[in-house]
Amino acid sequence: MLHEIQGGERKIHLENIIDELKWRGAINQVTDEEGLYKLVNDKSVGLYCGTDPTGDSLHIGHLIPFMMLKRFQMAGHRAHIIIGGGTGSIGDPSGRNSERTLQSMETVHHNEKALTVQMKKLFGPDNITVVNNYDWLSKIDLLSFLRDYGKLFNINTMLNKEVVSTRLEAGISFTEFTYQILQSVDFHHLWKEHDVQLQIGGADQWGNITSGIDLIHKMEGQNAQAYGLTIPLMVKADGSKFGKTAGGAIWLDPKKTTPYEFYQFWLNQDDRDVVKYLKYFTFLSRTEIAELEEKVKTQPEKREAQRKLAQEVTEFVHGKKAVEQAERISAALFSGDVKTLTADDIEQGFKNMPAVECSSELTNIVEWLVNTGIEKSKRQAREDVTNGAIRINGDRIRDIDFVIDPAAMFDGRFVIARRGKKRYFLAHVK
Repeated sequence: MLHEIQGGERKIHLENIIDELKWRGAINQVTDEEGLYKLVNDKSVGLYCGTDPTGDSLHIGHLIPFMMLKRFQMAGHRAHIIIGGGTGSIGDPSGRNSERTLQSMETVHHNEKALTVQMKKLFGPDNITVVNNYDWLSKIDLLSFLRDYGKLFNINTMLNKEVVSTRLEAGISFTEFTYQILQSVDFHHLWKEHDVQLQIGGADQWGNITSGIDLIHKMEGQNAQAYGLTIPLMVKADGSKFGKTAGGAIWLDPKKTTPYEFYQFWLNQDDRDVVKYLKYFTFLSRTEIAELEEKVKTQPEKREAQRKLAQEVTEFVHGKKAVEQAERISAALFSGDVKTLTADDIEQGFKNMPAVECSSELTNIVEWLVNTGIEKSKRQAREDVTNGAIRINGDRIRDIDFVIDPAAMFDGRFVIARRGKKRYFLAHVK
């Protein structure tokens, strides 16, 4: 079966999506590689990836398995996303050394809605089904759970799953212990109701995924086609965890991480990591990535691979206009020509720069600099202005009698001051 993957204006022809994932280094473990290879080669398959609504936005660490799901979707397979309103209400023990604090159901439901909107934006309307496991898990009463599902799970087997075994020393509640049963019920439900044969997830989900396959085989017979695929743990070349910065996680929600910050995160990636990220997070062809890889070796100072990475991932998550805005802000900050920016650009690009407040009244520049705290004294302010060290809204000011009009630019919301070559201050107009 020849799949045609289309991303933007580019089309990629591949004989099998598994070959594509292997080349991208995106496969960690597969339950039955030969069987899965044949299955996806013969027909369009149903597959799913899930996320629990522990927050109202995904971050880029969550994005990794969903990028794999997107590749399957673009290759013509039927992608399903579970928003875990049910499982999220009890908590996944994987990757943690202690019990999760249970969220209120009100918070869980709020997060469900936010993540559903986010997923539909990323995956579009074609070949995608978004479901909430609260819809079926909440209907299972205690006795049915124990009789219909609990009887099929062996305690010794469950204890040996890495997701549980790593928690035994510190202790694990019965609630979190049963998480793998609920996730298994999800797989069986999708297998039966939505013709889903494959579950994909992070490396830490291997135990939960294989439990689901075992449940399907016990309930539907050993010949039932059910497969699992996990992706490798993403680690940066310096050994640190991918997706974390000094400022915290990089979120997909533009209110938590602005598109400009998102773009800058990818633009600042290490030469040692950028090719790997191009394979993981973009839909560029092998030829395009090979050309960028060569440029990393021969012209690393141009950072063309990083720029392409930033453009592609930012466009996928936030759209083409967000890329244009991020590049406009970057160019303005580099050149110092901030007059070309809009108020929204300013809000994004100057978010982490020193912030001060100023009144909306016309004010002499020397007094304004002292009142905002940018300068410590009038003497120093007069000296810096006279020496040409001060710029207001991009213009160099040398006249100590110059009057600042806070309403002159940026919708009257901001005044941008620069002292020296790179020291910016964002004044919020009160």
